[in-house]
Amino acid sequence: MDVKSRNYLLMNRQALEKDIKTSYIMDRMISDEVLTLQEEEKVKQQNTQKERAAMLINIILTKDNNSYRSFYNALLHEGYRDLAALLQDGIPAISSGNGKIKTILCEGGVPQRPVVFVTRPKLVDAIKQKLCCLGSDPGWVTVYGMAGCGKTVLTAEALRDHQLLEDYFPGGVHWVSVGKQDKAGLLIKLQNLCSRLENDSTLSQRPPLNIEEAKDRLRLLMLRKYPRSLLILDDIWDSWVLKAFDNQCQVLITSRDRSVTDAVAGNKYEVHVESGLAHEKGLEILSLFVNMKISELPEQANCLVRECKGSPLVISLIGALLRDFPSRWEYYLKQLQNKQFKRIRKSSSYDYEALDEAMSISVEQLNDNYKDYYKDLSILPKDVKVPTKVLCILWDMETEEVEDILQEFVNKSLLFCDRNGKSFHYYLHDLQLDFLTEKNRNQLQELHKNIVNQYKKYYKLNTPVPSQEDCMYWYNFLAYHMAGANMQKELHDLMFSLDWIKAKTELVGPAHLIHEYVEYSSILDQKNGTVRENFQEFLSLNGHLLGRQPFPDIIQLGLCQPETSEVYQQAKLRAQRETGAFYLEWINKKSLKNLYRLVVRPHRDAVYHACFSKDRRRIASCGADKTLQVFKAESGERLVEISAHDDEILCCAFSADGEFVATCSADKKVKIWNSRTGQRRCVYEEHSEQVNCCQFSNRSGQYLLATCSNDTFIKLWDLNKKYCRNTMMGHVNSVNHCRFSPNDEYVASCSTDGTVKLWEARSANEVKSIDIKDFFKNADDQPDDVEVLVKCCSWSRNGDMILVVAKNKLLLWNIKSLSKVAYCRGHMSWVHCVAFSPDGSLFLTSSDDQTIRIWETKKVCKSSDAVLKSELDVVFHNGEVMILAIYNQKHLQLINGNTDSVNMQTAAQESPISCCCLSEDLKFAAFGQESGTIKVLQLLDGKVLKSQEAYRTSVQHCRFTSDCQTLISSAHDSVIQVWNWQLSECVFLRGHKEAIKDFRLLENSKLLSWSFDGTVKVWNITTGSTEKDFACHGGAVLSCAVSPDGSKFSSTSADKTAKIWSFESSSVLHELKGHEACVRCCTFSPNNKLLATGDDKGEIRIWDILTGALVHFCSPVTVDEGEPTHGGWVTDLSFSPDSKMLVSSGGYLKWWNVTTGESLQTFYTNGTNLKSIHVSPNFKVYVTVDNLGILYVLQKL
Repeated sequence: MDVKSRNYLLMNRQALEKDIKTSYIMDRMISDEVLTLQEEEKVKQQNTQKERAAMLINIILTKDNNSYRSFYNALLHEGYRDLAALLQDGIPAISSGNGKIKTILCEGGVPQRPVVFVTRPKLVDAIKQKLCCLGSDPGWVTVYGMAGCGKTVLTAEALRDHQLLEDYFPGGVHWVSVGKQDKAGLLIKLQNLCSRLENDSTLSQRPPLNIEEAKDRLRLLMLRKYPRSLLILDDIWDSWVLKAFDNQCQVLITSRDRSVTDAVAGNKYEVHVESGLAHEKGLEILSLFVNMKISELPEQANCLVRECKGSPLVISLIGALLRDFPSRWEYYLKQLQNKQFKRIRKSSSYDYEALDEAMSISVEQLNDNYKDYYKDLSILPKDVKVPTKVLCILWDMETEEVEDILQEFVNKSLLFCDRNGKSFHYYLHDLQLDFLTEKNRNQLQELHKNIVNQYKKYYKLNTPVPSQEDCMYWYNFLAYHMAGANMQKELHDLMFSLDWIKAKTELVGPAHLIHEYVEYSSILDQKNGTVRENFQEFLSLNGHLLGRQPFPDIIQLGLCQPETSEVYQQAKLRAQRETGAFYLEWINKKSLKNLYRLVVRPHRDAVYHACFSKDRRRIASCGADKTLQVFKAESGERLVEISAHDDEILCCAFSADGEFVATCSADKKVKIWNSRTGQRRCVYEEHSEQVNCCQFSNRSGQYLLATCSNDTFIKLWDLNKKYCRNTMMGHVNSVNHCRFSPNDEYVASCSTDGTVKLWEARSANEVKSIDIKDFFKNADDQPDDVEVLVKCCSWSRNGDMILVVAKNKLLLWNIKSLSKVAYCRGHMSWVHCVAFSPDGSLFLTSSDDQTIRIWETKKVCKSSDAVLKSELDVVFHNGEVMILAIYNQKHLQLINGNTDSVNMQTAAQESPISCCCLSEDLKFAAFGQESGTIKVLQLLDGKVLKSQEAYRTSVQHCRFTSDCQTLISSAHDSVIQVWNWQLSECVFLRGHKEAIKDFRLLENSKLLSWSFDGTVKVWNITTGSTEKDFACHGGAVLSCAVSPDGSKFSSTSADKTAKIWSFESSSVLHELKGHEACVRCCTFSPNNKLLATGDDKGEIRIWDILTGALVHFCSPVTVDEGEPTHGGWVTDLSFSPDSKMLVSSGGYLKWWNVTTGESLQTFYTNGTNLKSIHVSPNFKVYVTVDNLGILYVLQKL
């Protein structure tokens, strides 16, 4: 470092140490690459602020001039203007303190630094490195890039290196601004250069008369008078201009045309200047122009930098305008957004009047036939790399011809090329595309029409297949081109085709399609808006199924839509046309109200948290896969994905202005991210255990964050400060959740200690404590062993309602009356998070089932919470399906499955109903209660005929004998009761050592029962005696089935085996091994040849009864990593009468081809955990209930 600079640092050391906070200053110095992370760590280790400042100054004193400059700039940016002023006079002029370098640059005509200058050290170093590569040999260094990317400024900065000039160019540097020239103009430039180089010559020669003479004179001057000097030619447009300077010396040129040096000889090196500045650098330029701290810039600053697409030229133009008109932020933002480039003019240091002129001049340089090809690029989508094949189809040319045309554009910095492996992809800078669309505005519709027609001509009626390089382009943008061409019929046919939807969702997921329905709704709705709404709703609610493997059958999903929906009608037509295919009609679906707006699946594992941005347009989510995702709320389209922490991310939150997202994790850290770019802003590490929740305050511009942790504390952070502002203490256990009240005056927190506490935000004092467990006792929920943990809560906008989550249920409470407003189920597993949208019209929930669901508050508040239990009985009688179901735990309903009407409903019972059964003649029904009571009633009027207090524990099963006079039942104990309810006589079957799992009636008054004690018994129900006793398994017997001829039975067990037994010999015929989990169910085929068994891993095995050999192994297709085993346990199985098909229940319903073991169809229920499937004798009707209490009556089409 220069002596003068050192002295200034030492002189002002005391003032600096007293005032500066090092953290943000070091961030800047690290980004300027003058301070290392190790040095930052060294500073951080000091105990006090003063000691940290002293350590930083000591480190700077050991470094060079660049670090002094960087330190000075950092002080300026961080608001220490008075301290920066103390150091100003000590700023070193150039890498060497001596004035000789200044003189060299000044005499050589090198432009001065612009008034506002930000460093781009990587590019400056790259230019220096290429200049060093020249050594002492003649050659060319080309610095190329599009208009306004900063080539000239960067080149001039590279020349300010004292060491570089001393070692490589001691003869000096000579800068010539060339620009677009004709021959006369070029001659004047050469004459001026010669006279400048001859300035101290005693013989003042006449100026050269032509270019050849000038070239010769220049060669002699460079060789004799200025050996080892560097010639800089700024802004070269044509290769013929370069020939005039091709005289065996060292030349650096700046140009938009990379190929400009093709016409000259010698060594050649290139530096490509990227077109975009980082977002932070853009803000830095604006802040310097308007003389404000970055943190003080208005909200429009971020939008402006984004609209400028990182172009240094555009940011500088806007900055200079704002310096003169500080109140015009909104005005210039609008001009940029509306592509009004002509209005953005003014810049003393730039050659063109306005931005559009700078761009159009490059295009004018093209040959006429190339101009038309370049015009065709006006319709390319933004930020998209287009494969060569798309342009081959557009121009109807061979690949090589297309690549030659495009290379011409690339060379002139009018197009960019990404060479990815074998294929080339091309793209335009956003500003170039904006310029093109503005210039060709009146022809855009025709251009779009042309590309669609070329696509149709090439593909005819086919669709692209994934192996073709252009496939993804068409799936993503064909609709965009059709909409741009206003081709209503073509767009209609495409977007309302189930084939297109299937192909596109399998490739790119559903979000992009939903976005297109919204984006092009004005065109799609011209005839009838309902069709578009039907398709959009279908995708919004089934997208989480469509986007995953194994890909579901789209026709079957379509058949589950309401019958008035266009999707249903198309699916029905297709299903009827396809011969040999297996499809199901959900005949009672009319009663199901849809409460969601959208269901998405952005993560590969449980989703722990999701939240809306204030404008409701974006959602941020995080979870067990350690990523943070930001996506569009309307379509689920992903915007940002960050691997954010080293452990599960438990919560995320948008700041009020949507600029930042906070995340907190089991790794004990809290991190703040830029919500649009995904860059990390800061990390907080003061919690001592996992951080469960983070939440910003509601006021824009005030970045206040609350976090809470297993360490029992709630902490408040100010993003502009490095350390915690307040700590709230009072909970005695982990704090799960915290929320600011709508006016930011209070913070609510809930904890595993069962309380919700309210704190005053300013003072951190506790205001109120509510014990929440008491409320859950009124939630008419069945008793459960799981402790009620309040996972989280969310305030409605007006503060009147609060949503609370426990287990997989949501409760909406009115705060003033403490009454329950609504109750909703929908997730298949535990819900982790719930949040209202800012206007309260929507709320979202996220769950272990990997989905995020967006609900409409109004619909939820109106919906009834009718829920059926999974225990039901079904009788198929004369073509009718009669279902006995337990409704809302206390009622019994008889439902006609064909018409979905309730034929009978009992009054509410005093104790919840646990099981029920129908008599075959449909005259009687019976039910057991959790209190142990059994009742028989008449179906005609629902009148209770008989009642018996049979057990002390909950009744598990009950069944009528075929004469309907006797009712057999079992409970959570080892005794079966045989109750002749008409005679009020009772026989007890005692013999099992543990609780009965289930039983089934055999012929001749016999009963087969199986138990958790591993035994199976055959009873005579008249006498109550045991006729046969089988010690079947080491573990609990989970199911039994009897062969059609009545000679054998099978048993399955928790010991992972199944066995086939002979009734006659009481011996085991076959032990069936191979299952890797509990074998939960089994059934014999009607032809008496096969046995099917299902296990808890979701696998089904089909065995030969005669030999015990495994015939087929049916397994749910193994799906992508992290997939929940939504297939789950196999709970029930049933063969078709011809033994050729098998249906299984579990997480959903599946039909199998018994001959091949292949899956024929899958029916996805809204919920999961189907406990059983009731099948009609002709194998055409299927009845089940899911864990959300929804009834499904399905009919084979």
